[in-house]
Amino acid sequence: INGEHHIALVKGDIADGEPVLCRVHSECLTGDAFGSLRCDCGEQLAEALRRIEKKGRGVLLYMRQEGRGIGLINKLKAYHLQDGGMDTVEANLALGFKADLREYGTGAEILADLGVKKMILMTNNPLKIKGLDGFGLEVVGREPIEMTCNEKNEFYMYTKYKKMGHILHVRNDWKKEE
Repeated sequence: INGEHHIALVKGDIADGEPVLCRVHSECLTGDAFGSLRCDCGEQLAEALRRIEKKGRGVLLYMRQEGRGIGLINKLKAYHLQDGGMDTVEANLALGFKADLREYGTGAEILADLGVKKMILMTNNPLKIKGLDGFGLEVVGREPIEMTCNEKNEFYMYTKYKKMGHILHVRNDWKKEE
């Protein structure tokens, strides 16, 4: 649709009009393929596949939007800035990008083309819900897909919660900073 090759993994009958369990997952080579501890992407991908398998029907849409849309090379540059003390949002801004460049219209079109009408979206990102609720699609529910923090990604997770509005359980030490 937009020149990128996105991948939809479909399990079961998803065109029956019933709400479909869906995960729209943005590519993360470092997390998905190499198991990076800097993010929760690989764990979210694996968990989404487990849930779809358990449910017996659903869609995992793998969107080629590496690094929240800035691409792999720029993501690695952002990592370098983060190693110097910036958070993920500050690093993207320092490189001249918005905090999040992803768009979800293409994903919504793909889901609609697959026959999805209503979905239960596995996400913690309210912008993803807003971005997919259109094109004849209706987000009728949300399943959190929250992973446990580790020492390598805790600051990243806090930034997603604090600066990007992700719906995450607030840790007691995070509450102290509010």
